[in-house]
Amino acid sequence: MPLPTSPPADHTSPGGGSLDAGQDRDKLCRLADSAPVMMAYFDGPRQLCTYANRTFMQGLCDPVRSPLGRALADVLQPELVAQLSHVLTGTLQDGQALTLEQPLALRDGQRLWVEVTLTPHLDPQGRRSGVYVLIVDQSRHHAAVRALLESEERLSKFLQAGVEGIFFHRDGHIDDANPALCELVGLSLHDLLGRPALMLIAPEHHTRTVRQLDGQQDVTFETSVVHQDGTRIPVEVIDRGTMQHGEPMRMAVVRDIRDRHATQARLHYLVHHDALTGLPNRAAFLAQLDHLMVAARASDTQLALLFIDLDHFKRVNDSVGHTRGDALLKTISQRLCQCVRSTDRIARFGGDEFMVLLPGVRDRDAVVRVAGKLLEAVGAPVTVEGQSISVTPSIGIALYPQDSDTPDVLIKHADAAMHVAKGRGRATFAFFEPAVATTAYDKLMLEGELGHAIIHDEFALLFQPQVRACDGHPVGVEALIRWQHPQRGLLAPNEFIALAEQHRLIVPIGAWVLREAARQARLWHDAGWPLTVAVNLSTLQFQAPDFVASIQSLLAETGLPAGWLELELTERMLMDDVPQVCARLQQLRALGVKLSVDDFGTGYSSLSHLKELPIDTMKIDRSFVQELPHQRESAAIASAIVQLARGLGLSVVAEGVETEAQRAFLVGQGCDHLQGMIISAPLTVPQMQRWLHTQPALVPTPGT
Repeated sequence: MPLPTSPPADHTSPGGGSLDAGQDRDKLCRLADSAPVMMAYFDGPRQLCTYANRTFMQGLCDPVRSPLGRALADVLQPELVAQLSHVLTGTLQDGQALTLEQPLALRDGQRLWVEVTLTPHLDPQGRRSGVYVLIVDQSRHHAAVRALLESEERLSKFLQAGVEGIFFHRDGHIDDANPALCELVGLSLHDLLGRPALMLIAPEHHTRTVRQLDGQQDVTFETSVVHQDGTRIPVEVIDRGTMQHGEPMRMAVVRDIRDRHATQARLHYLVHHDALTGLPNRAAFLAQLDHLMVAARASDTQLALLFIDLDHFKRVNDSVGHTRGDALLKTISQRLCQCVRSTDRIARFGGDEFMVLLPGVRDRDAVVRVAGKLLEAVGAPVTVEGQSISVTPSIGIALYPQDSDTPDVLIKHADAAMHVAKGRGRATFAFFEPAVATTAYDKLMLEGELGHAIIHDEFALLFQPQVRACDGHPVGVEALIRWQHPQRGLLAPNEFIALAEQHRLIVPIGAWVLREAARQARLWHDAGWPLTVAVNLSTLQFQAPDFVASIQSLLAETGLPAGWLELELTERMLMDDVPQVCARLQQLRALGVKLSVDDFGTGYSSLSHLKELPIDTMKIDRSFVQELPHQRESAAIASAIVQLARGLGLSVVAEGVETEAQRAFLVGQGCDHLQGMIISAPLTVPQMQRWLHTQPALVPTPGT
């Protein structure tokens, strides 16, 4: 009920003041005093204060002078009166309450943001007889509103400046979007507002997208949006709950991932394709072969596997250089592709070996026709840098399921047939025949002659220098074996090492290489040429139970300091039985022997395993070096290998360096050592010593 307007002069309330009395009034006054708002009542035309509660008096009034009996203009602060003066008269005249917000200073100096409400008091006859004043502290609310507005303003600026598409949606419809999203889908904000958010998504992804968003949980998923021109754009969507203008809604960040997909596709391509020719590599081909054999088994059809080896290709590299040899390989790979159907498969199996897989062949005649086309295409002369080069292929053919029903054995039989073709004079093809193939292998690969060569010391070592990349200072040599065959002349390793490994002759041959290399390194060391000698190891040699003991004995026998011997292992050797390999490498490291990974980047080593192995050096394979610096992928791989080695604390050797451009690129990347024709060809011991005498920093001291 309204407070009386004719209070007696002798009544005051606790902490407040009043000019009236009565039990009900006293209760009402105590209630008003306990309220956290400022209350006052101004009576009559002169608007004299007849009541003020405790909060009002403590906040606004002079403690010495009571507000009771004083006019509104004398009680309230001048700035508040100024704000109310132009509305106070109207409030009393029309009988309507008035509310306004404004800042207010308390008598203790504290400033608040308050809500002031003026409510007219009507007597029983409906005449206006006074006004109630209520002042409510709205500072917290005002600060929260201001913070919300500032936050939304910052969010708005962020959205406008963001490079990723962002939109808000409520009940499945777009409520707002930033310019980046508009640009991504080719639509204006006007075109998007109010439209279903699902209209952004490619139709084939609608069901999955609805399922992702159905739970109203924060989710991240990949999908595709549709540009106005119909283009599908792969995106990552990050959908989160949020507030906007004080209301709950969803915010979706739409991230264009075309570059990510392109990078992934490129990496996948590099992993599964040969860097030189662009053909599928060994790993990719084996996966395809396994898949197609399963399909052929299900459809009861036949496959033909053609194993192609280029005759005497090593001589091409030795005579015209690896750069021209690589150009020849590219041309041959293109010719192979032109000779087969789109459903056939071609791969570079390694070095000068290619595989052609023909699914769905009807009979041998069809395979013979393809083999004839391949012989003709590969054997045609190729002009490389103005020079005509010719090579011929030998082709071995194995059929599924007649010759084998497993990939590994089918490849082995095709390989055996290829050697049969070589035994028939090369530049021809042969189908796999078990009896003939076994005889041809034994005859062609000179097994008996290899044993004779071991006994009669027909092997020789050449040494190719390795120099510091930064200044050309010689730091070591790689020992390279050759077979001085009595009839065929000097044979390169590719002509007999595989046979030696197959028949376990590689173990005594490898022991001879290690002994001769260590002996020669000791002689150079005594002469004042502190060169590290690197020796390639075979799998059989490295896995021999007494290998570590044999190295220890070799060092003791030759007197060579362990640090001057470096053993080169392939990536594949490091990945076979990793715990045992690691233990063996630790034993070699304990002896002081250096360890390196040969032809790094061509195998399939796991980096998680590689970092655990005690390796000193990585060698960048020549297949990457040959195309430097202009071939982007090779440059990226070479640079990555250098950086990886740096991260692992290893040194890096690049082999097969032939041009100044290659040298400059590798030096710029921080490669430690270089090896290749630009430094020197492989040399005999006398040639090597003459070469060393041309290096000023290595002239031996007198008397040595």
